[in-house]
Amino acid sequence: MGTVESTGQTRLGVLVSGRGSNLQALIDAVADGRLDGRIAVVISNVAGVFALERAERAGIPTAVVDHRGWSSRDDFDRAVVAELQKHRVSLVCLAGFMRRLGKPVLQAFPDAVLNIHPSLLPSFPGLHPQRQALDHGNKLSGVTVHLVTDELDAGPILVQRPVPVLDDDTEDSLAARILAEEHVAYPEAVRMMLTGNWRIDGRRFVRG
Repeated sequence: MGTVESTGQTRLGVLVSGRGSNLQALIDAVADGRLDGRIAVVISNVAGVFALERAERAGIPTAVVDHRGWSSRDDFDRAVVAELQKHRVSLVCLAGFMRRLGKPVLQAFPDAVLNIHPSLLPSFPGLHPQRQALDHGNKLSGVTVHLVTDELDAGPILVQRPVPVLDDDTEDSLAARILAEEHVAYPEAVRMMLTGNWRIDGRRFVRG
């Protein structure tokens, strides 16, 4: 069975670096009862981003853990873990968080860190997946929500939603249509995690 606390009002921590539209999707899902959990803290590695304003408007505590100035990446990760643990977080959601997390976070939250990626993984991991889809002539792209592991964009997949690639698409137009599906996929994946009725079988996320 899943290791994330599965009782009502599981405490979520959301990590952001930018405008926070996926954070807003999670805020809305909690507010309208689609998620039986609570966003306990929103943490950004960049001060002044709009995602922090979204959180503050919703009455959610915020923190900034700047990624600059640490002696190592692990030290930064440990600072993030300390902030999450201060708010008694059980499930961590990366929502446009532009840092790769390492062992300190993954060990503190085993099978409890989610990420959302704008491609149908395992195709086009890493940066600029929409541009990669266009460059490769793909007819189909989409969004993937997956558990984070120490391998880039390669953890067990919870949810995928396809998005057709149109002949006249630009990187921006494709990204905008994928983003609309992200806002549906992320709350769906978080809801699956909160049920606790799942297990990891190799590279697979298995429900029931």
